[in-house]
Amino acid sequence: MVQNTYNNGVIGNCAYIAHINENGNVNWLCWPQFDSSFVFGGLLDDEKGGDFSITPFKEAFTSHQRYIENTNNLRTDIASPTGSFRITDFAPRFPLYDRTHRPLMLIRKIERLSGNPKLLVTCRPAYDYGQADVQSHHGSNHIRYSGLPDELRLTSNIPLNFIEQGIPFQLFETKYLVLTYGAPLEAPLVETCETFFRKTKMYWRNWIKASSTPILYQDACIRSALILKIHQYEQTGAIIAASTTSLPEFPGTGRTWDYRFCWMRDAYYTLTAFSNIGHFEELEGYFQFMANISHPTDEAQRLQPLYSINGESKLVEISHDLKGYLGNQPVRTGNDAYTHIQNDVYGQVLVSLLPLYIDKRFIGPERAYSIFSIQNLLKMIEMTMQEPDAGLWEFREQRQLHGYTYLFHWAGASAAGKMLRHLGATGEWIEMADRLAKESEAMLEKCYDPEQGVYTQAIGSKQLDASMLQLITMGYLDHDKERALKHLRVMEKELKQSEATFYRYKHADDFGKPETSFVICSFWFVEALARLGLVEEARKNFEHLLTFQNHLGLLSEHVNPNDGSQWGNFPQTYSHVGLLNAAFQISRTLNKPNFLNL
Repeated sequence: MVQNTYNNGVIGNCAYIAHINENGNVNWLCWPQFDSSFVFGGLLDDEKGGDFSITPFKEAFTSHQRYIENTNNLRTDIASPTGSFRITDFAPRFPLYDRTHRPLMLIRKIERLSGNPKLLVTCRPAYDYGQADVQSHHGSNHIRYSGLPDELRLTSNIPLNFIEQGIPFQLFETKYLVLTYGAPLEAPLVETCETFFRKTKMYWRNWIKASSTPILYQDACIRSALILKIHQYEQTGAIIAASTTSLPEFPGTGRTWDYRFCWMRDAYYTLTAFSNIGHFEELEGYFQFMANISHPTDEAQRLQPLYSINGESKLVEISHDLKGYLGNQPVRTGNDAYTHIQNDVYGQVLVSLLPLYIDKRFIGPERAYSIFSIQNLLKMIEMTMQEPDAGLWEFREQRQLHGYTYLFHWAGASAAGKMLRHLGATGEWIEMADRLAKESEAMLEKCYDPEQGVYTQAIGSKQLDASMLQLITMGYLDHDKERALKHLRVMEKELKQSEATFYRYKHADDFGKPETSFVICSFWFVEALARLGLVEEARKNFEHLLTFQNHLGLLSEHVNPNDGSQWGNFPQTYSHVGLLNAAFQISRTLNKPNFLNL
């Protein structure tokens, strides 16, 4: 049976992410990159996906998972009638030789807690999405696996025959398993594992100590910050939407997408979250990624909505012969959204760049974008002002003049004007930025429906879209608080699915009508409430959304409020970004008067 991925914890070191199920199995791990084939993919196929499990032998058991406080190091305690034991899983990460050591290495420590537990340890890797013929080869203190692009090696003080032949054994002393891709472990096993554990724990705790968090909801914010951090591929600075592919938005819908890529749109929200928690190394890495995507040229350059973590543009969508999560197919890799026209991306990038120029903590050399890049992005806003696009929800068969696109045309042009003034640009470019901001505002106002008192999804459309909550959270309606409140209440009446949860939209798209709530939209609603001074209502909704976290505080992309189940790729950085930004908005509002006097 395919395992429930939402009962997983995740570990990572900014080079890879692994999912550890409550039952002790590594049921998702892609090497050597976030978007490589899985080495373990049991969440999509329990046969072709392989497994790396540590379980009691032929006994029913219960388990309890938790993170070691303020770290990404995970503990799973397993109890059976004959005894109990603990698995500690972590991905090494710590300073070494003026760099950060983040090897492709998974360390698993097994400790006896009570009784005489009898264990079965299995390591059966896969590759090429279950198509590779992976063979094991016995060494003196390791098992080497061939059939992958590079060497996979398991080093352990467990008798290797027990692992290879599936022989159960009594756990009398602490055991270690070190799985490496590429460079193998060539150092003392126990000493290395314990040293790496201690240094990794200290790294995460120091990182959290250097983070800003609101006093309210501190536990949720700390976990969200830690999750967001490990989704950044540090080599290039890219931040992926999620580490998984093809987890369905709802059963039987065909909405199964690969999210192991970097969406340019997410930059604004993600960088806002990193700015809120006070981390600049991650901001700088993301800026460099965007600079490498958008090269300064003499001509305006069209940007894709998403790129690979290495900046590759071609992400061809392929279906694989795998069972799929709970039988949901197709299992996809790649994402055809790279071919879409999504014109909000230009404003998104410009707004994301603004902190480089208005925050004095950044110095000149850190500003990877030149004046030419800013000008080219402005040109693209001008060129696409009248162009229908697929919108942020990536409709495959529908093109409209989306209000969300004009919101970011407005915000991006406004940000460009501020940056160009800072850079001492000529009056011509300042005038262009100001003009485009006004034109975008005029187009956005065409989305306003005076009969309902709400901004609709697109010009000429009556359909509502939760993304238009951003008119409030981004300050577009700050000049008219009563209109903002009316807009919010109409959106709430039409799109709120149940207490605190929101649909993206309710109309049918390419795959029918949405069945589940989109988590970040729900946090946008909370953020809008808080910005309008309705802080107690915001807190009530926020706290209800926290009930949809899994046992470790992790959030998926979608939830079904009827039964509390999580759906979509997991954990979803968008959802954790939404949590962080909403929590900070609540905190800010609590520190100032209620400007609506409600």
